[in-house]
Formats: sequence, C-alpha cells, structure tokens
Amino acid sequence: MTVLERLVRELGDIVDTSPPALEAARADRSGHRSPGAPLAVVHARSVDDVQNVMRIASATGTPVVARGAGTGLAGAANAGPGEIVLSTARMNRVLEVRADDLLAVVEPGILNADLNAQLAAHGLWWAPDPASREISTVGGNIATGAGGLLCAKYGVVRDAVLGVDIVLADGRMLRLGHRTVKGVTGLDLTSLVIGSEGRLGIIVGATLKLRRLVEGAVCTIVASFPTVRAAAAGSAAVTAAGVQPAIMELMDAASLAAVHTLLNLPAPTAGTSQLTVQTDGPAAREEAERIAAVLESAGGAVTLSDDPVEGERLLAVRRSMHPAMAALGTTLIEDVAVPRSAMAAMFDEIGRIEREFGVRIPTVAHAGDGNLHPNFVFEGETVPPHIWAAADELFRAAIRLGGTLTGEHGVGLLKSRWLAEELGDDQWHIQQQILRVFDPQGILNPGKVFPDA
Repeated sequence: MTVLERLVRELGDIVDTSPPALEAARADRSGHRSPGAPLAVVHARSVDDVQNVMRIASATGTPVVARGAGTGLAGAANAGPGEIVLSTARMNRVLEVRADDLLAVVEPGILNADLNAQLAAHGLWWAPDPASREISTVGGNIATGAGGLLCAKYGVVRDAVLGVDIVLADGRMLRLGHRTVKGVTGLDLTSLVIGSEGRLGIIVGATLKLRRLVEGAVCTIVASFPTVRAAAAGSAAVTAAGVQPAIMELMDAASLAAVHTLLNLPAPTAGTSQLTVQTDGPAAREEAERIAAVLESAGGAVTLSDDPVEGERLLAVRRSMHPAMAALGTTLIEDVAVPRSAMAAMFDEIGRIEREFGVRIPTVAHAGDGNLHPNFVFEGETVPPHIWAAADELFRAAIRLGGTLTGEHGVGLLKSRWLAEELGDDQWHIQQQILRVFDPQGILNPGKVFPDA
C-alpha cells in the first residue's frame, strides 16, 4: 500500500490531491517555488489528525511540511515532490480565554486579526502585529518567530507565548511551557520551538500571554527627511531620547514612491524618506510631542495627529509596502536586523550595494528595533544570479555591523546557505544535533534552515 493510499484509508476526505491545492503548496510569499508538486495536502481538523499523519510519515519515512496560511517570506512552508503537506489552517478555534490570568489557549490555524477581534470582547489583545496580520496564522507566527510593527514597545512573538503543544515526528504530543507568568522547570523547550520553522514538531496549540486593551489616545507622527540616512538618524535620536513609541517605521525613497503610486497618492519629493511613529496609552500625547520635537531637531518635516482614523490612514502607507513591491515584479523580501545605533550605517551599506551591483533595493524598516526589510525586485520566478550576489553582500554587511540574517521572517530555504557563517561551527553542529533528538529520521521539513541536516 502506498503512502497516499494509507493517508486516504485512515484520514478520508481531508486528504487533498487536487491540482490547485498541490500547486498552492509549492510556494509561499517569498517568491520561491519548489521544483514540483507534493504528494498530498492533509487538511487536519484535530490533534488526532495530525498525530495520524505523523505516525504514517514516521512508519514510511515520508517527509512532512507543516503549513498554515502560506504567508511566510523565507520558503519554509514550500513543499515539493514526495512530501506530505500537513495544513493546520482548519484548526482555528479559540479554546479558552482567561481574562483573570491574561491568557488564551488557541489552535494554530486562527488568523492573527481574527484572534484579536475575538479577544476585544474580553477587553484583551495579543500584541504581535505582523504586517500580514489579516492573513497570517498564529501557528505560523510562532513557527517563524514573527515580529511586526508593534515590536518597538510590545515585543515579538517570543515575548507573548507561555506554552506550545507540538506533535513530534513519531506522532507523540508534548505540552511545553506553563500557564503561569513564571516557570523555569527544566530546559525552556517552548522558546526552542518558537522560530523553529517546522523542524522540531508540528504546532497544534498555543497558550498565549495577553494584554489588556490600551486605554487612552493613539497619536501618529509622520516625519519626512531629505535622505534615508537622515531618517535613520532621526529614529536613533528618538531611541536615545528615552521615549518609547509603540510603532516607529521607516520607508526609504524608493519604497515610499512605490506605495504612493499604488495608492494613487501625490508623488513625494525625490529622495524623500519617511518615518511613521505612533504612541499609545494615557501619556500618548505628551510622548508624541516629545518625539515630534526630537524629529524636528533632527531635520524632519513633522506632522502630528491624534485622530485615530487619520492615524490609520497614515499607517496604511507603511502597511501597503508588500503589495506595492508585488506590483513592480517578483520580489525577494529580505529581513536583516542590526543594532539600532547601526541603522544609518546599514542604509549606507545598502546604497553601496545598489551602486556596485546596479540594482534598486527599496527598503523599509522597523526602526524601533533595527529590523530592515530590503526588497530585491526582478522578473520571472527564478532569482537571477546578480540578485543573489547582491543579497549575499547585504547579509555579510549586516553581520559585520553586529547584526543577524533574519529578525523575524526566518531562515527557511532562502537563507540557509549563510546560516553557518553567522552561527559558527560549534553552534551549527550543536543545533543539528538538537534536530536529530526531536526528529531522528529527518522527516520534518527537510532541507529548511539547515541544508544538510
């Protein structure tokens, strides 16, 4: 009996072999596509379904790729020939909300925005705020260690997860973490799973750390600068001033112009880069005024609004970055992070790479935490060699500045070739040994993150 026949016999109509489903599973939003279609997509409805798939996969040595909404940007959820796609998108319930303990227990397939819509009825919210929040799943957020616009004040996914439930490669389930705020029993396997990109197990549940809805106003500041370096220096000045914005986003001239074109807004002055900053809470107005003064002193042309509708309109410019890039062609969306004091230097490096390789690299940044998203735009489905060469130089520049290959998108397929250089030999080998403890056969998302694991 073939693997596919076993899947159908034990799981029935949740095993999908339709050409559209198989084709969709070959790609995420990274621009990368696998060389061929997977065996099947299994639309799991329950933990039992996930365990059954993994038992079959373990018994037959069949690779399994976990998948949520497919909105990742590193190719980590792309599946190819001979692989089973295990989709948890239909496992999308909120199982428990405890307002008194500020926690919720959820299934992995719930969308980030849908979760917060449900939590709002309890006066609560989950802080991670990726730009893809309307279409990305909580399980995917956890698997990639996602960040987002609110990281400057509220942290990333790692700061908002108390525990995870995972199904191992052999079908066993582990409940990791705690329901308590504190908990240091044994090794912190929860943190190990966060950002593991499907290599350690299939996430089937999560206990999330919640916050009460923020009271008070939300103020939005937009500051225009004549150069991207000046904008980066302005953001560094805000950090140095000790003011804590909820959001601080930077758009360089190329990305700002592309978004204005997409949204049919008046074209910005050539070379103009922009910072968009939001403050929230009872002191929002005072903090916004202090930030506005800092940005004006740094040479920015500043506007400030405490109208929430206007604030969302201004922030929509930043949130429209990805569709604006998609309108220009196929996009390799990169994700490096540097110390916040090195932001201006990293933009200098991007400018140098543009000149040396004859490419444009529209870049946005979560300026509040030093996370930059340089975008390489090209035609066709295959990344041209000169684009990879430019990306290679960009990654090495980030590492030289004390930074990292990825702040929130993950390694996936697209960055695995540079991982050893950042980790060093000893850590590289130790991390691969950890993979083998969780997955001795190497059937969980093989080839992702570690190319030779």
